[in-house]
Amino acid sequence: MISLEVTEQHLNLKGKHFLTLADLSPESIKGLLAKALKMKKSFTLGEETNVLKGNILGMIFEKPSTRTRASFEAGMLQLGGHALYLNSNDLQLGRGESIADTAKVLSQYVDAIMIRTFSHQTLEELSAHASVPVINGLTNLYHPCQALADLLTIYEKKGGWAGQKLCYIGDGNNVAHSLMIASAKTGMDITVACPRGYEPDPAIIKLAEGFSKASGSKVAISNHPIEAVENADIIYTDVWTSMGQEEENEKRLREFSGFQVNEHLVQYGKSDFVFLHCLPAHRGVEVEGAVIDGPHSAIFQQAGNRLHVQKALLSEIL
Repeated sequence: MISLEVTEQHLNLKGKHFLTLADLSPESIKGLLAKALKMKKSFTLGEETNVLKGNILGMIFEKPSTRTRASFEAGMLQLGGHALYLNSNDLQLGRGESIADTAKVLSQYVDAIMIRTFSHQTLEELSAHASVPVINGLTNLYHPCQALADLLTIYEKKGGWAGQKLCYIGDGNNVAHSLMIASAKTGMDITVACPRGYEPDPAIIKLAEGFSKASGSKVAISNHPIEAVENADIIYTDVWTSMGQEEENEKRLREFSGFQVNEHLVQYGKSDFVFLHCLPAHRGVEVEGAVIDGPHSAIFQQAGNRLHVQKALLSEIL
């Protein structure tokens, strides 16, 4: 494995918001991942740290989640801090209090805020009015914490990013957006294969292409899954219908039918490809169970890495 030789001096994240990977330099991303690896090793060895003793993370959930809640809450506890679960229906947000007022109030009680919400505009408004750091747990545009875990998993499985080809198959959604930026920042080639009309946001494609020029990587968009997955080192998919899109489910099932990651499709990837999925997975829909449970799958290692990258992120920001 190539050594992830990035010193923590590149990070400089203390007190800063974490809204999208586009805001971080390649050195900062690699520095976070280096710290995550170090913290993962310490966790495995049973070493304890109270680096966040006395710190409180407020967690706002407009969209529920297994991995986001469990990893952030467990991460704060393992680092000696505390986490408050704040369902949007339990907050005055559900009765019309403004995002700005909520940000100003919560800033009096907690040391940082993590929000998992629908609109990216909500995240930006919250961060504009909060006097404590705000972390993007997910919006309709980006899922940067997931992308950090993906990068760490790829590093562990492949030893690095430069020269690797990642093929994402499915909806051009928030996961695809963050993967494009993550790949471009770290020098990894990425092809996003979607049905026509479901491609990533053109502005984010342009943004990722700009980063790829600096790193020497390639960003490609395709409507042909077999062509896209050819010689891929990493094959990645996500659900076809995200929360908030339930009324489109039947239509999406029809239009994505040729984009299932199955045993036939993955044969076009490299013989040692790694399969990733941000979870939850709908077995038999976007991916066959045989691929999820097969020898190439690293989805549970990937899910576990959410804990370690978020601990690194929290410890740096706080």
